Amino acid sequence: MITRGDTDVLAVIDVQNCFVPGGTLPVPEGDTIIPIINRLAPAFRHVIITQDWHTKGHVSFASSHPGKKPFETTSLPYGTQVLWPDHAIQGTPDAELHRDLRIPHAELIIRKGYRPHVDSYSAFLEADRQTKTGLGGYLKERGLTRVFLVGLATDFCVAWSALDARKAGFDALVVEDATRGIDAGGSLGKAWADMSGAGVKRIQSADIRV
Repeated sequence: MITRGDTDVLAVIDVQNCFVPGGTLPVPEGDTIIPIINRLAPAFRHVIITQDWHTKGHVSFASSHPGKKPFETTSLPYGTQVLWPDHAIQGTPDAELHRDLRIPHAELIIRKGYRPHVDSYSAFLEADRQTKTGLGGYLKERGLTRVFLVGLATDFCVAWSALDARKAGFDALVVEDATRGIDAGGSLGKAWADMSGAGVKRIQSADIRV
């Protein structure tokens, strides 16, 4: 059993209307993790939430690239970009946190992906791998050292956040049953392999003492 301490933080990644069934970029069974997150969250003194927050016409949208369809790729100055359906547009109901999420004690909401010309999966670093969100500095200044990650989607925003947490010097644990993946072209298996190779721990919610 894993006991939480005052230097632990729960990172709730992108549990938004757009990423659950009925949203613009639904993750299969994405809504089924919400009760698990709600059960875990009170066990953590420190909780942060991330929120995709795109501009209209964002560079990551397939609609911004004539002739391209969602889930195709294109080459951008910072590398290969998967093109997504329009989603999580600032100020729309689609971008709101899911109404069933119950984390009143969350201390910080990090919005990401709001720069029109660069995507942002990670809670720590945008897709150009240079622009920081500020989360790493926030956690370090508060003396937080171990990050537990839950949310959507396992193989994109959760995995990138976990990998960047490790690169920034934090211990990182992904709560597998409190995440769901898109699994586009084997992306879920690759994400778990990458995380394992980086020292990210794969755990279940039952492993955490609540």
